[in-house]
Amino acid sequence: MSLLEVITKASSTVLTHPDPDSNYPILFNTDPILLKLKPETDEPKEENRIKRVTGWEISQTDAEIIEAGQKIFKKLKRKLKNTNTFSKDEFLGMFTSYLEKIGEKVGISVGVDKSDEGYPRTLVEKLGFFIGRDVKSLILEACVALEVWDTLESLIINGFIEHLCISNLVHNLIEKRRSDLVVLCVKHLSDLQTYDLICILKYFLLPPRDGYKSLVSVRKEWENQALLAFEKVSDRGLGGKQNSLAREASFLLMVAHDEFTVSELCLHYLLASRDLDEVIFSACVSKLNGEEMMALIKYLGKWLRKYERFPQVAPCPKASSMLGLKACDWVPALESIVKCLGFVLDELFSSLVLHSEFHDELRSLEEVVSSLAAEARLCGTLANLTERLRGDHQGM
Repeated sequence: MSLLEVITKASSTVLTHPDPDSNYPILFNTDPILLKLKPETDEPKEENRIKRVTGWEISQTDAEIIEAGQKIFKKLKRKLKNTNTFSKDEFLGMFTSYLEKIGEKVGISVGVDKSDEGYPRTLVEKLGFFIGRDVKSLILEACVALEVWDTLESLIINGFIEHLCISNLVHNLIEKRRSDLVVLCVKHLSDLQTYDLICILKYFLLPPRDGYKSLVSVRKEWENQALLAFEKVSDRGLGGKQNSLAREASFLLMVAHDEFTVSELCLHYLLASRDLDEVIFSACVSKLNGEEMMALIKYLGKWLRKYERFPQVAPCPKASSMLGLKACDWVPALESIVKCLGFVLDELFSSLVLHSEFHDELRSLEEVVSSLAAEARLCGTLANLTERLRGDHQGM
C-alpha cells in the first residue's frame, strides 16, 4: 500500500467537525495531551503504517474554560436578539464574571480592585487570549451595540479581534462615527482588507460633521508626543546620541503635526500602515470621487511642501523604542508620499486632465516636485563626490 493510499484510508475513517461547530474553541497546551496517548493495539500491522491511539483527554482546566465559554455564548446570543432589554451594566457584569472565572481556573490575578473604573480593561489585557473565537464575535457585537467603548478599545489594542470580524467592526465603527477607534484599528489590527482600507480612506478624507467629536483624542495624542519630544531635547540627563535623536524626532513630529487638520492626522496612520501596499493603494484611489480626490491631492501637497521647507527632516525609527516617541512610527516618509502621488496621477490621469478644478493644484505641486527633484539630483551628485573622495583618501 502506497503512502498516499495509507493517508487517504486513514483520513476517510476519521470523524471531523466543521470548524464553526468545534467543541474546542480555545488553544490547548498539547504536551500533557500527547504524552497520555497510547497505541490502540500492540500488534504490528505491516499493511497500515498509521497506528490508532487512545487516551485523548483534555485537562480539567481546559474543559472548565470551554464550558464557561459555551455558557456565556448562549447567554449573549439570547440577550443580543433584543438589545432594548440588555443594558451596558448587565453586559459588563456577565463579561467580567466570565473573565474572573477564567482567571481563577488558570491562576492569574489581575491585581486591580473590582471597583476600579479600568477593571474590565485590565481583565481583557490579562485574560483576553483565553476567549474563544465565537465568544469574541458576540462580545464585539455587544460592545458596539451597547457602546461599551473602553472594553472594545482594550480588545483592539491588545490584538484580540479575530480576522473574520475586522471588516464588520470597521463598518460598524464608521457607522457609529467612532473615528478614534477606527484609527486604533489601523494601528493595531494586522491584515486589514482592501475594502476596509477603502472605507477608512474615504472616511478620513471627508469625515462627516458628527465624526469630529471623537477625534479630539487623536489630536491630543500627537500634541502630547510633540511635547514629550521637546522635553527630551531639554533633558540634560540624556546622552549625546539620545539628545541628537530627540532633536530629530522633535522636528519630525513638528512637521507631522503643524498645519494638518485632525482628519489629516488620521491619514498619517493610514499612509504609514504596512497593510497599504502599492496594489492596495491603487485600488483605493480608483474608488475615490471628485471631492475625495481633491482632498487627497491637497493632503499629499501639504506633505511635499513640508519636506521642501524642512529638508533636514527624516524618519526616526529608533525614537519609538529609545525615547517612547511612538508617533514617529506613523509619520509617512517623503518616499511614501511621492509614491502615493505617483499612483494618484497614474490611476486618475484622465479625470485630472478633464476636470479643470484640479489644474491649479497640480501646477502648484509641479513646482514643488521640480524643486525637490533638483535638490535630490544635487544631493546625489554630492554623495557620489563624497564617496569618490573617501575612496581616494583610503587609497593614499
